[in-house]
Amino acid sequence: MSRRHRAYGTLSATLASALLVASCSAADPARAAREDIYPHWKKGAGATEAAAFMKVEVPKGAADVKGAVQVNPQEDIYLLTFRTDRTTAIRLAEDLAPEEPLERWKVRPTPSSEHFRHFGLPEPETVPDALHAGVCPPCVEDHRRREVSWIEIHLGDVEAVRTRVYLRAY
Repeated sequence: MSRRHRAYGTLSATLASALLVASCSAADPARAAREDIYPHWKKGAGATEAAAFMKVEVPKGAADVKGAVQVNPQEDIYLLTFRTDRTTAIRLAEDLAPEEPLERWKVRPTPSSEHFRHFGLPEPETVPDALHAGVCPPCVEDHRRREVSWIEIHLGDVEAVRTRVYLRAY
């Protein structure tokens, strides 16, 4: 093979490789930009959307109701929090049908996430004497929540008149 043919072959291979890389990484600039901003909070999504996804009802008379949806590349995270009386909070936890009963949560000085800080609240893992339960709805055959992979509830201030309920689901 002559030098000229080898040079053309090398040039062709280099050009083809460059085009392939360019087509994979910059075919849709808008898509590339969206992937760079994960996670982000879904605009307009609040307590109504979070409660609907979790298939829970915010109790009548609940105060300080807040909700949000954090958009992630694989699974979105739905957050819902409010204050209600202790009996209603415990009834809500029992309705989730956790495999294990509510138990005292060991306080973590550093939370594993910062979801509820979005609302200006402490993360439930940092609340002293909080109760906790979690459940995989499909695992306990909760057909109402078959679209939910995991839901957890934390009850903070359980000795207060109004208990803070934290719900997180994906």
